[in-house]
Amino acid sequence: MDVCHIVGARPNFMKAAPVMRALGERSVVHQRLVHTGQHYDANMSDVFFSELNIPASDVNLKVGSGSHARQTAEIMIRLEPVLLAFKPDVVLVYGDVNSTVAAALVCAKLQIQIGHVEAGLRSYDRSMPEEINRIVTDRLADLLFTPSEDGDRNLLSEGVEARKIHCVGNVMIDSLIRFLPAAIASSKYGLPERFALVTLHRPSNVDEAATLKSIIEALLEVNTHLSVVFPIHPRTRQRLESLNTDLSRFYLLDPLPYIEFLALQRMATVVITDSGGIQEETTYLGVPCLTLRNNTERPITVDLGTNVLVGQDVDRLRCELTKIVEGKVKRGTVPPLWDGHSSERIAQILCNMPALLK
Repeated sequence: MDVCHIVGARPNFMKAAPVMRALGERSVVHQRLVHTGQHYDANMSDVFFSELNIPASDVNLKVGSGSHARQTAEIMIRLEPVLLAFKPDVVLVYGDVNSTVAAALVCAKLQIQIGHVEAGLRSYDRSMPEEINRIVTDRLADLLFTPSEDGDRNLLSEGVEARKIHCVGNVMIDSLIRFLPAAIASSKYGLPERFALVTLHRPSNVDEAATLKSIIEALLEVNTHLSVVFPIHPRTRQRLESLNTDLSRFYLLDPLPYIEFLALQRMATVVITDSGGIQEETTYLGVPCLTLRNNTERPITVDLGTNVLVGQDVDRLRCELTKIVEGKVKRGTVPPLWDGHSSERIAQILCNMPALLK
């Protein structure tokens, strides 16, 4: 069986690494890896290949940045001849980035079977580009690997055939469990005992100067009770520079490699974020998470986990932070099948499908 993995952005690497490892243990599988180059900065891409033991990509499309339409189109144009040459039995796409939907569209046109890892997630907010990517990819996919039962329900309600849906658990947690011992042994950067770990990158939070300024002002207030550790996404750094805000009281860091960031997450008193994957990681780690979004495609982290949605309501953010400082934290549980074996389930399903075996 010939399998081609398509990755393009930081979250994809954490998801693809355990799946590639699980498939690599099966002699009937031949794998190739295509990196679209959607994330081209070394801190957002190259370091993850070495740290997660991902083999060098067979092809790097070197697409780079651009508008959503331009980036998606460029990936499609450059990927098509690669897949025509490789002739894979199945292409695995991950998550909800532009590389994911672009690859799914190319495969659908070429009649190549598509497996979507992390299928079925929905925020029901089509103002998010990722939501469009999720919906389109799931409509085109032949195999839908969901991380939790809410994903199954979403797909069934949209008319996806039950035979295509496989609830396998969360492959992000596979990576977390594997690398947690290394994170525990990792350096602490000389940080204080109690700190809030902050990540911001979504346009809804960082592109509007007034919104970003109000968030930063709330974080400056937090800083009187908790130190603020802030690995700054390149997009966010650019926006902050235009605000001329004094951030000298924060611990400002460049984007961190996976294991170092995981180390900070497990030690944090609270994580404040607008990321999707971090909501899942904090739920597994039992760390309080305040998500600066009005909705989430990962509601299981709210229903079962440690996640609280605060939107862009700065007063709500202050209120929830006060609770945490006072020790009134939300206690969560780990969702079913988030056990470190999701990738093995995917590999087993693929290898049990005669149509994919040659």
